[in-house]
Order: sequence, then C-alpha cells, then structure tokens
Amino acid sequence: MVIYYDSACEQYETPGHPEAPFRTRETAKHLKLELSGLEWEQPKPATKDVALLAHTSEHWERLAQATDFDGDTAYHAGIREHALRATEAARIAADVALGGEPAFVLSRPPGHHAKADQAMGFCYLNHIAIAAKYQVDCAGVEKVAVWDFDAHHGNGTEAILHGDDRILFSSVHQYPGYPGTGTKSFDNIHNWIVPPGDHRQKHQKALEESFAAVLDFKPKLILVSAGFDAYAGDPITQMSLLEEDFASFGEWLVEAKIPFASVLEGGYSRDLPELVAAYVKPQLEAWKKPSFIQSLRGAE
Repeated sequence: MVIYYDSACEQYETPGHPEAPFRTRETAKHLKLELSGLEWEQPKPATKDVALLAHTSEHWERLAQATDFDGDTAYHAGIREHALRATEAARIAADVALGGEPAFVLSRPPGHHAKADQAMGFCYLNHIAIAAKYQVDCAGVEKVAVWDFDAHHGNGTEAILHGDDRILFSSVHQYPGYPGTGTKSFDNIHNWIVPPGDHRQKHQKALEESFAAVLDFKPKLILVSAGFDAYAGDPITQMSLLEEDFASFGEWLVEAKIPFASVLEGGYSRDLPELVAAYVKPQLEAWKKPSFIQSLRGAE
C-alpha cells in the first residue's frame, strides 16, 4: 500500500489556524512508527493542464496572486505548488489503485471545497475532482465514484462533477454547518445530512447508505475524500464518530473489492494520526494478501 507524502507541504502556516502542519507531520510519524509494510512515495507537482481539467485559467492565475482568498483561506508563498503536489498525488494514487494497490494521499492543503474558479474553506485546488475527471476524460475509465465522509460538504467537488453521469458523488456531512450546502440529492449527486450533535448511530446509518449508493453505481474506481473531522473530538465540528468508525470505513473499502484511493481532507484533532492509522490499517493488512490484490485487479 502506498502513502503519498512530501514534508514540503508543512512549509506554510497561519498561526492559530486549524489546518496546520502538525496534521501531516505527526500523522506521517505515527504511521511510520505503528504500521510496517507501507510504501512511501514523494509526489511531484501536477501540470497546469491537469489542474485545468477541473479549474478555470482565471483561477490558475489567481492562485499566484499574493492576496488572501477569504478569511479562512489565506495566500501563502508557493501555495499553488503545494496544492499541485497534492493534486498530482491524487491523480497518481488513482492510477496505482487501478493497478491493484490501495493508496492514501497524506498531504495538505485539502481540496474538496475548491470550486472551478474559487479557493475557499482551506482549499485551493480540488484534488479529488481533478483525479476523477482525469480518469474518465484521459484514462478511459468508464465509471468513477467519489465518496466523501468529511464533516463538511464537498461543495466544490459537487459543483465540478455535477452533470457528469460517468461520475457519482456521495457525501455525508454536518448541516447546519460550513459551507451551508449539500441539502439535496439530484442527478449524479447524493447527499446525506447529519445535524450537529446527532446520535452516532444515525450518522453511521447515513454513512452506510452513502456507501451503498457508491456500490450500486458499480464504479470501476472509488476515490475517497477522507475527512476525519467527523470525529467526536474534533475542535471545529459537532459530530460523533469514534476511531473504530474510521477503521470500519477502511474495512468497507476492502470488502467492496473495487480499486480505491483516498485523499486526506479535513481532520483537526490532535488525534488525527490515530484516526488515519485506524483507517489505513485494514487496507494495509488486506494488501499483504495476494488474493486481495488479485480481486482488485479483476475489477478493472
């Protein structure tokens, strides 16, 4: 199993901001200490042409302008290059997954709020949407599902992928909550909302239904917006999931026997390293079994 990680993504920071370097730095340390057998790869930046699969030329230029995007999303020197490395990691992770090997992109900034023409919500480029578009537009994959279990609605992903019947978007998220979208399902978009402070069992049921929608779509590839801010201990949300729930998500993906790759989105608790490890562990254990590898390759 491959982890895509580059410590260069820890070079920028806004003091006091929850989207901070510890997220990837401490998670990488923990995974290396606790899980043996992971393969570590350092991604290069994606090209402009790849970014433009989901974004406008105007947005590309705006990312290089030294002014903040909004109150949550600051300009940082080199932020476009940081985002491009995460984008390329997502693109390559999808390729690797189709070859029979699960992959996880441990990078920042996150991406699922970024719209075609707008950076927002800590996000600058929409890595998961670009990876999905690349697979259907450039690699000839017939059907791709995006499963988003982040606490916040992936409004950028929805906006970019809406109307493309080759791609399914399935999301479970807190509402009311940022960004205030994702209350309806339509066309290739499936949304489940969870009120702040709702019972864990109701959240789990919504997640089960959302993943069932992914399986019903019969995709050739599942791309996961893996946000860990639905954790009960996260400082900026009011949700109820526990570490074992994220482990279950990893198990569901393994049991589906469909190629999959995951991209880190949110997750701002200091427990993030343990949550990611719980999610990755069943995937790594399955990867060590030849029968699992063969099952993924047979899904192409």
